[in-house]
Amino acid sequence: MEFQTVSTIGLGYIGLPTAAVFASRKVSVIGVDVSQHVVDTINSGQIHIVEPELEGVVSTAVNRGFLRATLKPEPADAFLIAVPTPFRRLESGELDPDLSYIESAGRAIAPVLKKGDLVVLESTSPVGATEKLAEWLAEERPDLSFPQQMGEKADVNVAHCPERVLPGHVMRELVENDRVIGGMTPLCARRAAALYEIFVEGQCIVTTARTAEMAKLTENSFRDVNIAFANELSIICERLDIDVWELIGLANRHPRVNILQPGPGVGGHCIAVDPWFIVSQTPDLARLIRTAREVNDSKPRWVVEQIQRAMGEILQKNPRKSAKDLTIVCYGLAFKPDIDDLRESPAVGIVEELARVHPGPLKVVEPHIKQLPASLRVGVELVEYDDSPGDIHVLLVDHRTFSGQEKPDGVLIDTRGFWR
Repeated sequence: MEFQTVSTIGLGYIGLPTAAVFASRKVSVIGVDVSQHVVDTINSGQIHIVEPELEGVVSTAVNRGFLRATLKPEPADAFLIAVPTPFRRLESGELDPDLSYIESAGRAIAPVLKKGDLVVLESTSPVGATEKLAEWLAEERPDLSFPQQMGEKADVNVAHCPERVLPGHVMRELVENDRVIGGMTPLCARRAAALYEIFVEGQCIVTTARTAEMAKLTENSFRDVNIAFANELSIICERLDIDVWELIGLANRHPRVNILQPGPGVGGHCIAVDPWFIVSQTPDLARLIRTAREVNDSKPRWVVEQIQRAMGEILQKNPRKSAKDLTIVCYGLAFKPDIDDLRESPAVGIVEELARVHPGPLKVVEPHIKQLPASLRVGVELVEYDDSPGDIHVLLVDHRTFSGQEKPDGVLIDTRGFWR
């Protein structure tokens, strides 16, 4: 086997499952993370995130000696960088990709690189980020050559392979899904494909690094635009007194129509973020992509306005009551059903805004977390489904655990069509 040792830099929702799958194929894997808690948890055979089937694979890999975690990079044959790529807001108000985590990871592995190594960037990135990573590596290691300097004859190969998995199904999709693998040179792409073919049962399709970067952004921008269409429809239908769920069901009977379902917004680390990578690089051209992002980003505010309108109607019918007397219960905080991931969740933003403006009791039902995030620990109570009497009930995430439960009494605001 060409790759005897693989190092995964970043042991989060993508890095840890990837490390575990490699280790399950009897590859020696060194996981690197900046968190001592994460390192200790993994080395004890446990996991720090919620993902079905992951803990068993990690436990087995650690116990058999194929996976261990550490705080500092060590020599390996291949390095996979799977760290966050968030956005920072500039003084102008524009959003700009923050590549500092990628840079830090690159500079951290540079001292242990050797001739013949492969470096793969898995983090979702703006076009050109893989080339930038190679530049940072070259700055740290002038004694080695890289693809931008020596092409096919480089000492170290560099490629990009974006993850394409769905939270809650990561362990299956890592293995079964096709992978788009872009190299800075054809040799870089072929070597990266050989690495992933260790566990990938789908196709490993090679292309350039820039095309691979754009492929991931395109996939999620496509979904974002389609979700925006559904979300805009829901707002229009509310104004026109039309049941949007019935409308979409009827429209989808057309053989060439497949409208998605509306919701309270768009969350997560991919769809809510990736389109901005395209907008930031081509702001004068990405007009539809920008508009879709703005539609989806504005949906949480619209939901809050619906809740406030419902409160006004209740108080109008009960003049002896004030807003302090009304209890609001929100169902779900995760960015999608059946997971514990709150990143970029519109539900969290909605509850944060309610906590700011609502003077009365505010409760949250989220079965996948044990405590509320720091932003909600003042003025918000985490409760069970059966212990949530209230005046207004807001369905934000359609978790399967809510199925079969009795519909709550009170005013219902259903952003997912769950209680219909």
